[in-house]
Amino acid sequence: MSGGRARTESPRTEPRRALPQESGRSELDRKFARLGWLFTVPAMLVVLAVTLFPIAFSVAMSLSHVTVSADGFQLSGFTGEHYKLLLQSDRWRHAVVFTVLYTIGTVVAELVLGTLIALVLEQLSGGRGWMMALLLLPWAMITVVSAQLWAYMYNGVYGVLTAMTEGLTGTPFQFLGTPLPAVLSMAAADVWKTTPFVAIIVLAGLMMLPSDVVEAARVDGAGAWTAFWKVRLPLLRPALVIAVLFRVLQAFGIFDLPFVLTGGGPGDATESLALLGWHVMFTNLDFGPGAAVAASTAALVLVGCLIFLRAFKARVGDEETQ
Repeated sequence: MSGGRARTESPRTEPRRALPQESGRSELDRKFARLGWLFTVPAMLVVLAVTLFPIAFSVAMSLSHVTVSADGFQLSGFTGEHYKLLLQSDRWRHAVVFTVLYTIGTVVAELVLGTLIALVLEQLSGGRGWMMALLLLPWAMITVVSAQLWAYMYNGVYGVLTAMTEGLTGTPFQFLGTPLPAVLSMAAADVWKTTPFVAIIVLAGLMMLPSDVVEAARVDGAGAWTAFWKVRLPLLRPALVIAVLFRVLQAFGIFDLPFVLTGGGPGDATESLALLGWHVMFTNLDFGPGAAVAASTAALVLVGCLIFLRAFKARVGDEETQ
């Protein structure tokens, strides 16, 4: 150290070592995951038994030769004749068109009315619980019972609605006697029953929206309509998607309402795909074509839902990139 300054060297800093993961926590997570799968096994078995197995069996029956006897029916061989008959059938094509249009019309009407009802319920400060309970009464009613009530009201002889139209116009209106009024009457009964379901889902979505975003839009000068259309509605889209998916699945497979209300008539004006499959299978005892109708219905529902979800995902992705 002669004649020079002592240099102080800074201590060397060693890189920080990553702390080892706590094996106990990961093991606990795995135990919870196994426990969760264990709890879901009964529900999965029920779904498999009442949903997937009938669909798979219907597909197998639709692709087989079906022999009907006093002891039941037997499947043998492979054939595509049942689907060939479907594609050549005007009745099946009419049922497809009717079911698709009916689903679109009723779901759109229920979505609009349900959203309006949800917006009204959101503004209620008191009595919201009672209003929601009253609103759910039509939805809680069994479809067969509500269809029978509407059948009484639509009856051409003693129906309440028929008597009201006779008192107003002097001529009783036949709600179920001609094709277009029968379709609209059935759609009105369906909208009356299922709009509360959509309203409750939309109301739940409205209650979960962040209030600061709407308040910021109001501060920026946005009116009530602009704030709803530009701010609240995009945030409400996941709830709307859930409501639409549930209602599309239910409306596309509608059976009990036309079965009780119109029987598919007049003619085949209100014959849905589900009702057509029932008529073919259990009235005509054509199990192969009836199973083909059921399988085609499931395929159309699956394709429609996949297209809808893909379009919704693409729309959300475009909005996130903007």
